[in-house]
Amino acid sequence: MTKHGNSLDQRTFDKLRRLYIIALSTIAVSVVVSQLLIRNHLSGQESDSTVINVAGRQRMLSQKLTKDILALSSEINIAQKTALKNNIKETLHLWKLSHNALQNGNDSLGLPKKNSKKVTEKFKRLNPIFDTISKASKAIIDKIENVPPLDLELYEADIEKVKTNEGAFLTMMDDIVNQYDLEADEKVAWLRQLELWLTSLTLLILLGEFLFIFWPAAKSVKSTLAELLFAEKRAKKMAFDADELSKAKEKYIQELSALSRAMDDTLLFARILPNGSVVHMGNKFSRLFKLSKFKDATLFWTVLSTEEQEQLAIEDIINKHKKTGWQGEVKATTKEGNNVWLEMAVIPYTPTEEKSELLIIASEITKRKKAQLEIERLTEKSFEEKMSQQKIISSKIIENQEKEQNRIAKDVHDGIGQMLTGLKYNLESIDTKDIEKAKTKIEHLKALTTNIIKGVRTATFNLTPPELTDHGIVPALSKLTLELAKLTGKDIVLFNKTDFSQRLDSLAEINIYRITQEAINNAIKYAESTHIIVSLSHSKNILSIVIDDNGKGFNPDEVKRVKTGDGGMGMTFMQERIKYIDGRLFLSSEAGKGTRVTLNIPLVND
Repeated sequence: MTKHGNSLDQRTFDKLRRLYIIALSTIAVSVVVSQLLIRNHLSGQESDSTVINVAGRQRMLSQKLTKDILALSSEINIAQKTALKNNIKETLHLWKLSHNALQNGNDSLGLPKKNSKKVTEKFKRLNPIFDTISKASKAIIDKIENVPPLDLELYEADIEKVKTNEGAFLTMMDDIVNQYDLEADEKVAWLRQLELWLTSLTLLILLGEFLFIFWPAAKSVKSTLAELLFAEKRAKKMAFDADELSKAKEKYIQELSALSRAMDDTLLFARILPNGSVVHMGNKFSRLFKLSKFKDATLFWTVLSTEEQEQLAIEDIINKHKKTGWQGEVKATTKEGNNVWLEMAVIPYTPTEEKSELLIIASEITKRKKAQLEIERLTEKSFEEKMSQQKIISSKIIENQEKEQNRIAKDVHDGIGQMLTGLKYNLESIDTKDIEKAKTKIEHLKALTTNIIKGVRTATFNLTPPELTDHGIVPALSKLTLELAKLTGKDIVLFNKTDFSQRLDSLAEINIYRITQEAINNAIKYAESTHIIVSLSHSKNILSIVIDDNGKGFNPDEVKRVKTGDGGMGMTFMQERIKYIDGRLFLSSEAGKGTRVTLNIPLVND
């Protein structure tokens, strides 16, 4: 004991506990504050992608509206004209709804009302043009719906208004979309800066804790060890005074007897021999397990349970821990067959020098244990439901990504490809006085333009091909192998062994296409193969696709251990894709002997 009444180890523990509480609390506060700041910023960006998507869609809707209105001027058939009118009416409704939602917000579209001043100003300049087109379109619809329908000449002026204002609308809408995109980029840049500052602050806090908490704590522990060594010397002296304690031994036994009587009536208390024989059992224990009397050979575990498995478990606890002691939960069964849970402590105890016993002190926790088991059951059920929901969410994310790739592919192919082709033809028609110099320049520009067009077509091809949506997986894979063979100069062929032509679910077709594309690209990029064969075969319930190459091969076990890099990420990509369609993927490869990737996909029979 110290002069202040606290033991040395207690004072040291209290000091270290305070220091570590301060250190961990500081780190926890910094982490919580960082998360709050980042989450607050991210919550403001949740709707950015939706806003940009809806704003971009306005251009498409305005073009569709104009195209259908222009089609009216040349359409004679009444049924076709009515169908065009209905399309115009539907497009106009969606166009107006999105336009108003971008400015005023709309919960169903996921659009908040939080435009910047610049975007608001741009919408103010756009609204008159929007109103002109909207009113002209509405007038055209009303005149067509008139009974009988009015002549074309009566709404030619409205058609001209739509044509005249559409270009201005597209230009100003592009400006708004670009502004939305710019503001979203600025938010991301600000978030990166915030993360950098928070990281720096955390590192600074850790450095400060090392200098002012952990290093001083280490010095304090060293000082404490020195004090303990001194205390050891003092303890040797105290050993000589141990004889004085023997005088108090008899008094201690008397007090222990009184305590035992008190425990009999208040706790689940018992005394047993190391072999498990019951020496004494308290009144409360006896009442709970209906034990009125017992013989010298009565074993403790036979009193606690009538079930053999439970008896063996309790016997094992007693035998393993009769020298070291034990504390934990035990399940017992009364003679009436009722289940009882006990929180039990086994304490080695030596009443005399020649005899040793075990003290059993327990409390009944049956109600608490039942509640705990029920909570665990509900938690497991909740976890399974969350996993099922996560799979659905992940599936929807992939489906939306594929839809976006379809849209980008169409824009690249129909827009950029045609414009670059036009540029090529224009450059070919250049005519200058300096013929030799013009020829050199034109040839260079022609080659450059051809390369650009090839790059655009390659990028378009890597996105979802129209054959996949229009005709299904077999035509899409046929197009894939043909195009890759042209682009790479390698011998890539598709062999449909069983003439499979069945259409699958769109999500299944997308994932099959992507996995096959990844396997072929891996063979092209990394395997250094010259021949690649894609084979299809099917049975009633299974579609099997095999991709074989004659490349250099590899050790699949090494790829499985790679979590980053080309090989590892490619395999992860394919494994995750195949899971979404409940299929299986097998990889077989050997160094110098090529690679085989096999996909087995279940077929749904109607």
